[in-house]
Amino acid sequence: MARERTFRSEAIVLKRADFGEADRLVTLFSREQGKMKAIAKGARKPQSRKTGHVELFMRSHFLFAKGGDLDIITQADMVEAYAALRDDLVRTTYASYAVELLDRFTVEHDKHLGLYQLLAEALSWFATQEDMLLLARYYELRLLSLAGFQPQLFTCVACGETITEQDQFFSADLGGLLCPNCRSADRRAQPVSAVAVKVLRYLQTRPYDAIRHLHLRRPVHTELEQIMHHYLTHILERNLKSIDFLHRLRQEAALFAPADDLGNRP
Repeated sequence: MARERTFRSEAIVLKRADFGEADRLVTLFSREQGKMKAIAKGARKPQSRKTGHVELFMRSHFLFAKGGDLDIITQADMVEAYAALRDDLVRTTYASYAVELLDRFTVEHDKHLGLYQLLAEALSWFATQEDMLLLARYYELRLLSLAGFQPQLFTCVACGETITEQDQFFSADLGGLLCPNCRSADRRAQPVSAVAVKVLRYLQTRPYDAIRHLHLRRPVHTELEQIMHHYLTHILERNLKSIDFLHRLRQEAALFAPADDLGNRP
């Protein structure tokens, strides 16, 4: 049977790069195909109708033509532009983080509808909500669960006993919490407060509508971020560029504004 020469898919632009004299090479995460690369011919020409549809974070319906090494985008219709992500540097940075994290956890042509829906929702959150720190932690935990790396937060990963409401330890190596009695199972495990454990559990098990109105103190946000970034870096065995940029952005913001004026966004 001859394979179809064209196909349609809704997709989100993860990355883009110049290609040839007037084209763009884009990395997409699509609903039907998973992660894929394609060429948007002529997209760098000012008059091209494709130009606005192959910008970062854009979600569009694409028509593709099968190519030799790379498929060709022949048509694009906008679904959601997430315009606010391009008008605010903080929002842009968090959207870049969401995209980079998904990119690191996926391989090409591995369809995953759950991850696609999560990314589409996360871009909407980062475009419209204010508490970037809370949204980032929620997104991380959801992505880890869908990707098969959900941290164990309810029982000790060493002895299997139920975690009680007290300070614990988080082991990136073992993938979850260690009770105080099992601290020796991983000497590199990080201390984690009872409050942080409670928040992590809540974020891991509740829908977005239940967590969106949480208000956490800045020290709790800082602790949660350190734990999650340590765990993600351990799994991926590399640092994420967007995390480094976010830290620089936060440092610069602190130079020009009082700490209590920064809010939770950075």
